[in-house]
Amino acid sequence: MNAVPETTLSAPAAIPALTQDESRFLASVQAFCDAEVAPFSLQWEKDGIFPPGIWTKLGDAGLLSLCIPESLGGPGRSCRVYCEAVRLLSQADPALGMNVAAINSLAIGHIVSFGTPAQQERWLDECASGRVKMAWALTEPDAGSDARRVQMRAEPIPGGEGRYRLIGEKFFITNGGLADLLVVIARKGPDELGAFLVESNKPGFRVVGRIPTVGVSTSWTSHLHFEGVEAELTPCRFEDALGLLYRGRLGIAAMALGIAERAQALTLAYASKREQFNRKLSDMQSVQNMLADSETDLEAARLLLQRGAAIFDLGLDVVQASSMAKLFASEAANRVTNRSIQIHGGRGMVPEYCVEKLWRDAKLTEIGEGCSEIQRMVIAKQALRRR
Repeated sequence: MNAVPETTLSAPAAIPALTQDESRFLASVQAFCDAEVAPFSLQWEKDGIFPPGIWTKLGDAGLLSLCIPESLGGPGRSCRVYCEAVRLLSQADPALGMNVAAINSLAIGHIVSFGTPAQQERWLDECASGRVKMAWALTEPDAGSDARRVQMRAEPIPGGEGRYRLIGEKFFITNGGLADLLVVIARKGPDELGAFLVESNKPGFRVVGRIPTVGVSTSWTSHLHFEGVEAELTPCRFEDALGLLYRGRLGIAAMALGIAERAQALTLAYASKREQFNRKLSDMQSVQNMLADSETDLEAARLLLQRGAAIFDLGLDVVQASSMAKLFASEAANRVTNRSIQIHGGRGMVPEYCVEKLWRDAKLTEIGEGCSEIQRMVIAKQALRRR
């Protein structure tokens, strides 16, 4: 008989409990969401934009320094706490949860991991406070899942050590139209990509336009044009920069879980009150079956997310675990929100009941930071390597 291959890479035997400090912080995040986010989510979507003051409020709440270690003046939060904070924010407003996840793990996380000491000193405090808004720019009109197709050129400035000029376009950039500072992936040569810091007030930078989206529509998703914009190189290999996506995928899994949890809570409340045929919906077997399936989806997504965060915090190989968490949680969120609309019936299609918004917002989680097809490819490759 052939030996059974290992199914995991040194996974933790149990999910570590939160410390008292972590629990206190997350309680403050919940209070922030209840007071500053949830009551305004539907109005923000109507307005099509977050209020300008939300960024410094996020900074004051400690929600923009989640990935800054103590050695660089940050709180040294764990990946578990980062994911829990994103989950709570996403329950209150998925678009804000998405922005906070991307800013922490990809944008600020890039400066933490790959910025020079001078870049870290100049930018980390400003970005963590919300005074400087950030974005991470990889995707182009012809480069999405296949990141190696990036065509934006980075041409060195003669006599300017580490200074380049960027020429090209970026597409589908979260918060791109509002950002003061961007981390931009560009091509240094035929076979070499690099990551650069770009200030949006530099000559040659232009917001071509905002890209309307069916979900997370409050987020300022943008098409950007760079015409010789001055940029500063961050010293890292492209493959290392892409490694930030592993924590980023856990953030999107947390976003998906938060969306699904909110949808299920709304649906449980509605089914317990709404009557048809002289019975509450919650007494009907067909509705109970849908509620049971959603509960199971939520618990499985929660465990995969907690496991991925624990593996990350232990410094172990998180490639497969992050893809599993992101894949399952995002698809579960779409199943849960779809059931929520079905149980709400016609009211499920009405904005005031919120579940149609959550349904629209959930779709992004199957696409952003690597679509479901990419996650399956990653998971399969990791499994085959252990064969």
